[in-house]
Amino acid sequence: MFNLNRTIANPKLWNKRNSQQSRRSPLFFPSIFLISLCFFFFFFLTYTPIPNYMIFSTSLKTVNVALTHQYPHCETRFHGEKFLWYAPHSGFSNQLSEFKNAILMASILNRTLIVSPILDHHAVALGSCPKFRVQSPKEIRISVWDHIIELLRSRRYVSMADIIDISSLLSSSLVRAIDFRVFVSLWCDLNVDLVCSNGLNVPPSLVESLKQCGSLLSGIDGNINQCLYAVDEDCRTTVWTYQNGVDGMLDSFQPDEQLKKRKKISYVRRRRDVYKTLGPGSKAESATVLAFGSLFTAPYKGSELYIDIQNAPADPRINALINKIEFLPFVPEIVNLGKQFASQTIKAPFLCAQLRLLDGQFKNHWKATFLGLRQKLDSLRQAGSQPIHIFVMTDLPQGNWTGSYLGDLAMDSANFKLYFLGENDLLVMNTAKKLALARHGLRFKSFPGSMDAVAKVEKHCSLDILPDVLLYIEETICSCASLGFVRTTGSTIAQSIEVMRKFGLCSSPIRTAFAL
Repeated sequence: MFNLNRTIANPKLWNKRNSQQSRRSPLFFPSIFLISLCFFFFFFLTYTPIPNYMIFSTSLKTVNVALTHQYPHCETRFHGEKFLWYAPHSGFSNQLSEFKNAILMASILNRTLIVSPILDHHAVALGSCPKFRVQSPKEIRISVWDHIIELLRSRRYVSMADIIDISSLLSSSLVRAIDFRVFVSLWCDLNVDLVCSNGLNVPPSLVESLKQCGSLLSGIDGNINQCLYAVDEDCRTTVWTYQNGVDGMLDSFQPDEQLKKRKKISYVRRRRDVYKTLGPGSKAESATVLAFGSLFTAPYKGSELYIDIQNAPADPRINALINKIEFLPFVPEIVNLGKQFASQTIKAPFLCAQLRLLDGQFKNHWKATFLGLRQKLDSLRQAGSQPIHIFVMTDLPQGNWTGSYLGDLAMDSANFKLYFLGENDLLVMNTAKKLALARHGLRFKSFPGSMDAVAKVEKHCSLDILPDVLLYIEETICSCASLGFVRTTGSTIAQSIEVMRKFGLCSSPIRTAFAL
């Protein structure tokens, strides 16, 4: 970094330094040369180049460029179509919750949803809304962009719509959608065959294009005329509502005085109507892309952390959508396998035990988690015949069951019969292959030029690594457990399974893959 306030040495000081240097040993400069040579030799031996797609992260401090002139087509490329993008994060269940909220926001604002991929588990973290300690929307958009490019470059990109079936929403025109890869290839004129290449030699032109497109979409340089509007409100200041209460009123949950003093914060949370703030007549209305940060919300202290839209009193269409997105099923390939495993492998009424034991807070609560399972099994043993069939869904590897209650159950084959799946099981691998070929996330209604972009994505961005589908299959199997469901308290995975059981997923007929 340049220090513009540094003191420049005057001539007298320079002369003094020169006189000191003249008295140094004649071996001084050769020694410096040899030391420098050894340093550079060691540097080149140990240097590992930073992936080119990560260079974008450094652009936070680059000089602001005239992005409007670099992307003159961003206002006209889609012939008046408006889009909504957001930055998902954390684990799959949280990402699915955000996806539902994104569908809702896009529909309220009459924008086409840009469908993001499923991010690696906790590759991007938000922070804590209750503690008012979160990444800003701009920061989280940057992190998500970097990770998406990493997924593309490593050929591990799986769209949320590859896993979650939104065909009924699309066919009923409750929402419009476009794949993220297709959108950025059109909006930023990106060459997807180069973006999806995992080669080491990335053309400088592509690096620059990725930086510019990421900078634009993340809102690094602020709002760009009619091109992009970056939403900077987050859960520290805003609760989004729709047709509910007075716009701008204080929310019931505010930081307490102790937190304000300890963290030196002065946030005030207000309830804002999303349609009035970001819809017709607002500054955001004319922007081709409306970019949110996180769209995660959860109930907290009588309110919601970020989005509180439970119904729409004067909008039947949005009311219908709210009811629809409460349960979005997995795509047919996943649902069908889960049902077939229950009916053809287990072949009997069974209990599902969802035991989260290793991640985060759960690793310290084994005793309470196993207690619930023990009590349920005791009740079943008194009520019916044996053995009791149990499907076990756990993050604890089977090799570590010894010495735990799971190990005891596995040993007691006279009373209990355990079933479980692994990511390398043939059934799981075959389902992953089917999904990789189906590419549901690219089967959306076309926009001008999008069909060519879809064809390029299909040709150049195929998966090198099969998607990890074990979690989704396990959740489906658990939804079929007629003897009951033992959950891990506080697990969002358990919440997803309970929603599936509530809507009777397992009782619905075998489905076929959708086509639009």
